[in-house]
Amino acid sequence: MGLKKPKQPRLDPYNAFLNIPYDNQFQNLYLAYISGLSAFGLFPKATLEIPGSKRRLDRIFGLIQTCGYSFHDLSRVQLDRKAPATPRFNMPFELGLAVAWAMVQNNDQIWFVFESVKRRVQKSLSDLNGTDIYIHDGTVRGIFRELNNALVRSEYRPTQRQMQSIYRKLKQSCLKVMHDKGAKSVFEASVLKSLLLW
Repeated sequence: MGLKKPKQPRLDPYNAFLNIPYDNQFQNLYLAYISGLSAFGLFPKATLEIPGSKRRLDRIFGLIQTCGYSFHDLSRVQLDRKAPATPRFNMPFELGLAVAWAMVQNNDQIWFVFESVKRRVQKSLSDLNGTDIYIHDGTVRGIFRELNNALVRSEYRPTQRQMQSIYRKLKQSCLKVMHDKGAKSVFEASVLKSLLLW
């Protein structure tokens, strides 16, 4: 008797995998992605919400497989300040997983690459030459602008004003959610879940 093949996760066309750095300097942009994607009728999903005993890589890949969209922000692939100075490869690695999955499965998953600096991806990841890179300039308004550009074919057409309104309310509720959950950071599973239910 052979081993049973693991069940493949079911893709939800409204789930949006969010591949971003989890650090305090990125907090406002993180909330902007959540606000913007929600305005488009999508449900942001992030690796921080998948605790469990399985190997982290398996959990990440499983989450990617459930998402109709994936958004990959490569703006923080840079050397950190702690010795030894090391670039952060998690974001491009997860982008590679999503691209490979979409190619192998030939499925309907759509992936996007975001950056804050023009032409930097062409230098750091030249395999993506020919791919549209959405440059958000490291600002909340830039995230909203580039989400509108990336999702131009969406049935939802939120305005900058609508996304800003969601963002302001989400940011106001964030401190209360963190206090209620006893969270030390906005980048915690319980905080994300509460913000998405808000």
